[in-house]
Amino acid sequence: MLKIKEKIPVGILGATGSVGQKFVELLQDHPWFRITALAASERSEGKLYRHAVNWFQKTPLAPRIGIMPVSACLPKLPCRIVFSGLDAEIAGPVEKSFAKAGYVVISNAKNHRMEEDVPLLIPEVNPEHLVLIEKQGSRGKLITNPNCSTIGLAMALKPLQDAFGLEKVSVVTLQALSGAGYPGVSSLDIIDNVIPYIGGEEEKIQIETLKILGSCKDGKVDFADIIVSAQCNRVAVIDGHSESVAVKLKQRCKKEDMIAAWREFRAEPQKLALPSAPDMPLMYFDEAAYPQPKLHRDLGGGMTVSIGRLRDCSVLDYKFTVLSHNTIRGAAGCAILNAELLVKKGYLDEH
Repeated sequence: MLKIKEKIPVGILGATGSVGQKFVELLQDHPWFRITALAASERSEGKLYRHAVNWFQKTPLAPRIGIMPVSACLPKLPCRIVFSGLDAEIAGPVEKSFAKAGYVVISNAKNHRMEEDVPLLIPEVNPEHLVLIEKQGSRGKLITNPNCSTIGLAMALKPLQDAFGLEKVSVVTLQALSGAGYPGVSSLDIIDNVIPYIGGEEEKIQIETLKILGSCKDGKVDFADIIVSAQCNRVAVIDGHSESVAVKLKQRCKKEDMIAAWREFRAEPQKLALPSAPDMPLMYFDEAAYPQPKLHRDLGGGMTVSIGRLRDCSVLDYKFTVLSHNTIRGAAGCAILNAELLVKKGYLDEH
């Protein structure tokens, strides 16, 4: 593992929100990074973080972080890297202002994901796309991670694409409440109910998957030639997005070959021993009723994607179940892993 002589100062934009809190939780004891700035809206500016935030993470808030003052989301923070947990309604121009001012912005928001020179990055899936930032020109950089449901899906598809090729993908998601932020969905709406609509979610999955699985040539991404259809539902689970996936492969194979591809899958973060990388990015279960959110969402510190129930599909070729922790692997954890890859690849050496 890379030896960090002095921890790299980082800031968090939208630090009081759901994703911002997860950034704080995962970063407060990080071996490479040290939180030196917390930024949020005007109503939180100037307050101590512990007074501004409604802390609802499982890990207690570190006293050092709790007494930090909350700053405005302006590019005057004492750090080089900023992790953005900002809502999409305001994230676009704020993140651009930080990148223009020389900050390295690692964003969880949707605003810049489809821009040609911005990597839409999952380190295990498309680390080669990181070269896109070299086209951004300024000392500041902008890197995005995908939608939370897209991440679990793309990770499950990557070994299949590499080994057999993909033609068509159909996915039905059962998405956890934490994906809606805080306070999120009203209890009167979700108790005894399933909500078969999450605004913009299906479109994100269908287009983001193609960019992530696309090939990067001459500083440009050629989107994958795959047909993706998504249907998204909100369900009464706190954490952990489940997905029912069906695929049509270019090359017919046995189920045993698919399972082997998942179980043997290791990628750049594992080779580089990045701090947030799980030893097993994918875990396949033989048990008929696995994976389940309550049992498996925290595997690998929430960074392992679980797969199970592989069987024949009468419409496409095969179908299976995918589970990923939406606020860790699907949000803050992936963004932090992106930053670790950036550091390991030497993109911050000039600082």
